[in-house]
Amino acid sequence: MMIALMALYLALLFTLVWLGIIRLNAFWKASPLIVLLLLNIGLFIPMGWGAPQGSALVGRNAVSIVPSVAGEVTDVPVMANTPLKAGDVLFRIDPTPYDAQVKAIEAQLKLASTRLSQMTTLYERDAGRGFDVEQRQSEVDQLKAQLQTAQWNLDHTAVRAPADGYVTNLALRKGARVANLPLSPVMAFIDTAETIIAVEIDQIDARYVAPGQEVEIAFKFAPGQVLTGKVESILQAVATGQTQVSGQAVAPKEIATVPFVVRVRLDDAEFARRLPAGATGTAAIFTDHVKVAHLIRRVLLRQIAILNYVVPF
Repeated sequence: MMIALMALYLALLFTLVWLGIIRLNAFWKASPLIVLLLLNIGLFIPMGWGAPQGSALVGRNAVSIVPSVAGEVTDVPVMANTPLKAGDVLFRIDPTPYDAQVKAIEAQLKLASTRLSQMTTLYERDAGRGFDVEQRQSEVDQLKAQLQTAQWNLDHTAVRAPADGYVTNLALRKGARVANLPLSPVMAFIDTAETIIAVEIDQIDARYVAPGQEVEIAFKFAPGQVLTGKVESILQAVATGQTQVSGQAVAPKEIATVPFVVRVRLDDAEFARRLPAGATGTAAIFTDHVKVAHLIRRVLLRQIAILNYVVPF
């Protein structure tokens, strides 16, 4: 854009000299340098914080699927990278031992309920003790709690999708044995219910960025297109500023100036849903300052969108 504006000025200057409107004296000979300085100081440098630009990245929440019960896998009805709805079955665990446990507790509960009814009848006829009734009632309550737990275990032999999304890098197969250990996930589930778009903005340019401001993004995934959105939030912490609990004194480390991260929501929710995790692009945020530079930034972003057809990086 700087080259284009300078070329335009030089063409205008040459035309005016050729038409004899101005004389090519020392001032007009030096004017291109003056214009270059004015453009840099008055427009292009302030454009950095008036309409900051940065790299954009699409992310999605990933859920490590760990079954609630252990057992042998009997069925894996899903396919990798195939859209799923919340509640769809991901895989099933052999329910036989859990079903047997439910039936055993149900039988014990039935007997305990019968004994409770009998003890209650005797107590009402002054032929039994209140203590026996309370004891049987306690047994019934305990068995009901055990039945609830056993039924919960049985229901969770069918492991279901926690949200809309898909399973990726699927290696689980029928016959595998899985355990309910937090450190042993059996598959990765990508949640597509929410699309996270993060934009990196240099700290020197982030001073005027605020929620609600207009954003335009050119994704490599969609060359030639410029998508609009709004700033959702500015993350208030980066890893270099994080302190962690330890038993050691403060250890000096190199201080690096890293970009701040701005979270963006696209206006086109359907397009955002279709964006693959890991999609990259270039984003521009239009603040309330240096509005004269907004037009130039829009032109530059559209140039990037067109170059996305041929530039792989």
